[in-house]
Amino acid sequence: MLLAMLEERRNQASDRGDDSPLTVCCEQHGMMGRMPTLKPGGRFGLVLHPRSDPTPVVEKITSWARSHRKQVIVDARDAARVPDDVEPVSEAELVNQADALISLGGDGTMLGALRLVAQRPVPILGVNLGNRGFLVEVQPGELDDALDQLDTGDFTIEEHSAAVVTDGRDESIVFNDIALASVPGEGAVQASLAMMGRPSGRYRCDALVIATPIGSTAYSYAAGGPVVSPMLDAVVISPVAPISGISRPAVISAAEPLALALLEGSGRPALQLDGTIVRRMQPGEAIEVRLRPRAGLVVRLDSERYQGRSQVKLSLLDLPFLPEELRDLLPGRNPVELTLDT
Repeated sequence: MLLAMLEERRNQASDRGDDSPLTVCCEQHGMMGRMPTLKPGGRFGLVLHPRSDPTPVVEKITSWARSHRKQVIVDARDAARVPDDVEPVSEAELVNQADALISLGGDGTMLGALRLVAQRPVPILGVNLGNRGFLVEVQPGELDDALDQLDTGDFTIEEHSAAVVTDGRDESIVFNDIALASVPGEGAVQASLAMMGRPSGRYRCDALVIATPIGSTAYSYAAGGPVVSPMLDAVVISPVAPISGISRPAVISAAEPLALALLEGSGRPALQLDGTIVRRMQPGEAIEVRLRPRAGLVVRLDSERYQGRSQVKLSLLDLPFLPEELRDLLPGRNPVELTLDT
């Protein structure tokens, strides 16, 4: 599927008069390649954290872009937050014209970038402006080298699956997790589970979390769910504080579309998609979830180093200490910096 998409991208590039080469070497779910999108005249789209000041990092990007004959574009709604040499465009133009995205923020910003181009996946480089991110790889001080690697094709694409959620009203793309969370005073979440159209059990709990592989380190992990390799096409269903019914997390193949229907007597839980409350659900309503493989393309510059950092970050979540307490245990060391030394 991805190779077909890249062949289509090659044809599109040819239509634009871009005859730059494209070489691809597949490696499991990733691939190493020289993208035609990164040749002269290519366009980098910026996706900004809603509050963090992106100015120093954007100035570094635009300076690099000028010297490498690249263009930088941004959603016009963020134009006031970036230098004048970044071209403001509509969201639709950003989606259709960007040859690659640079996400400036944390994991939440990265998830937003993935959702933005889910219908037209392009490579996304995550630059960390937060504290601890599992998706973002590059620190601001590493950006020049990262852009050089992007320009020379010295990178790997990590393909990510997305959950496609249908709740009878709209279809949404989710890269992290879907949650049905009870509202205080409204009663527990009571839901039946069906896989491939077959009844497969029921839940009565405070919340239900359906996570993608990359979402398995977030809400699902906090609920006791397993960490799932991003190379696995599967979803994880984790009940939070189960009262009766299924009480353990379950890993379900991407080949098995699932449905959760609220039972009579259930509370009216909040439906959350990637942490955003979409609406309140009513007893008798249902959502359907299926996995769409290769919906997101994340740039990896050093896969081994990234995996090492992620392991350290994940282990920090399990330590029963606050950051300042860790500083006492590790004199002279900032525990967050441990994630950068790996």
